[in-house]
Parts: sequence; structure tokens; C-alpha cells
Amino acid sequence: MKALQYRTVGAAPEVVTVPDPEPGPGQVLLKVTAAGVCHSDIAVMSRPAESFPHALPLTLGHEGAGTVAALGDGVSGVAVGDEVAVYGPWGCGICAKCAEGKENYCLRADELGIRPPGLGAPGAMAEYLLVDDPRHLVPTDGLDPVAAVPLTDAGLTPYHAIKRSLPKLTPGSTAVVIGTGGLGHVAIQLLRALTSARVIALDVSEDKLALARTVGAHEAVLSDGGAAAKVRGLTGGLGAQAVFDFVGAEPTVRTAGAVAAVEGDISIVGIGGGALPVGFGSLPFEVSVTAPYWGSRGELIEVLDLARAGAVSVHTETYSLDEAPLAYERLHAGKINGRAVILPNG
Repeated sequence: MKALQYRTVGAAPEVVTVPDPEPGPGQVLLKVTAAGVCHSDIAVMSRPAESFPHALPLTLGHEGAGTVAALGDGVSGVAVGDEVAVYGPWGCGICAKCAEGKENYCLRADELGIRPPGLGAPGAMAEYLLVDDPRHLVPTDGLDPVAAVPLTDAGLTPYHAIKRSLPKLTPGSTAVVIGTGGLGHVAIQLLRALTSARVIALDVSEDKLALARTVGAHEAVLSDGGAAAKVRGLTGGLGAQAVFDFVGAEPTVRTAGAVAAVEGDISIVGIGGGALPVGFGSLPFEVSVTAPYWGSRGELIEVLDLARAGAVSVHTETYSLDEAPLAYERLHAGKINGRAVILPNG
């Protein structure tokens, strides 16, 4: 089969031919219908050789959807022909967090060498994908795979972050979304669907600010040195009850701290390497700062339900598997407005 692999540190990913996988006991083989392109992949490929965390070659793609093609011995709960999305943050299935469905916070994944597809295990940018356990599959129930696949990360991750702050996003409140690309433009829709908060979007790109307005942002502000003052002005000096930073770079986390209200929430979702000092006097009183990761299996089901209800959708561009390296080039250059989706069998 064809697969997109990162094969050499510092080099571009390549489309190669590899053996077709076969499911072992307990495993499920998917024929991949769609795979999402994510900035996290670029972050992994940007790591230097001395700190690269995974074995190479690595088949990319941690957002996957497909049709069940074959079952390993002992598999139940799914059948050949089922259309499913893949829950990406695999865990042990046994520890206290996994028992809650929070495999994104598995307490033993590192110890056991369990890695998500595309982030250590072979990923979805291939004609076929091996899934380690049927519990990591969620029925798409009629959703188009191109529409469903970005929701497994670009939908689930912001949903998980927003859900924690829902009690603070009451009428009259404000939510700030920093970075309105793949995850941020979904976050805006989720905030509009789930809360009555005013949504202020920040980005450095006018194209992405236009997308933010299209998907429901009440205000769109250029993310520059004056952004914090503009947000403060829009909120009458009070600041935002919840701030979601989908960039996570040093300048954006500083902006997040500068626009948070007293008792506000700051969620640093992006992996840009920034850190926000927390201590008495560093932030407004009782501001809470978190760095959430992905989301639970139950939350993925909820996100897909929101999509079926028409409450959230992802702006997508589609590419063939042979065009996947180009999609990464465009993403790295900031030319993807929304999410790129690869069609390995399209």
C-alpha cells in the first residue's frame, strides 16, 4: 500500500510503498477514507535528531476515518463495512483515567510505550490503518468522512478545553480565541453553539480573521502589540472570562494573560513553546491556567453529535495521498485556511 512517511530527520515526508498491514488478535484493520493534516505533525518533524521521540520511518496522520476492512481474532463490537472515526490518544484501557474514558490522560502510556497513530504508531496517511482496539473507534453514523475526520482532533481538542470553562461563559461574558486556524475556527463555532458569550477572535492573518467572522466571531482583532488593549476596550476594561490560545507561542500566551479577567480561565492549547508565569501579582486574582491535551472518548462522541446537528463544521481542503507533501508545505507556509484532509483511497 501507499503511505506518507517521515523517514529522515530534517527531510520532507515522502509517499512510499509499504507492506499491507494485517490485523492481529484484538486489532481492527481500516480502509482509510480520510486523514487530517495537523500542525502537531510539523512540530514533530521539526524536532532535532538528538531529541526526536519516535522510531523512523513513521507513517503520519493522527486524525483518521475509514471503513472496517478486516477484524483480528477476538474482536467484537464492530463489523466489516462499518464507517468509523478513530479516537487518537490511545491508552492502556485499565488505569484510573482510562476507566473514565480519558485515555488522553492515560497514566501508563509512556511506561507501556503506547503511542497515538501518527505520533509514534503507524498513522492514517496510508491506504490502510491498524487500530489496536475496537474501543478506539466511534461510528460516524452518516457523517461524510472529510467532515468527520478533523473533528477527531481539531474538534475534540477545543471542545475539551471549552467544556471546562462553560460555567463561566454565562450571558454577558466574553471568550477570546487566539489563533483562528484549524482548531480555532472550530472553537468559535463551539462557543457560539454551547454558550451565550461574546466571542473575540485574534489572529495575525486577515484571511483567518475573515474566516473567524464567517463562522461566528462577534469581533475579529489583529493579533499584534495592541491586541490586548483592544480586547480590554471591547470588554469595558474587565477582560475575558475564558481565553483559549491555540498557538501557544510566547507572544500569544502573554496576550492571553493580559486579556484574562479576574477569576478567568486561560487554556494554552497550542504547542508553540510559550509559558505563562503564575503567581501572586503575575495575573489577575484567581486566574486559572491549564494546558489541556486532546479529549476523552465520550467527548468525541459529543462532538460528532454536534456535527450531525449542524452546530459545527470544519472548513476543509482535500488532497490525494500523492499530494500530501504539498499539503504540509502549504500548512507550514500558513496557506491552509481551516484544515487539510488527505484522501488516501480517493
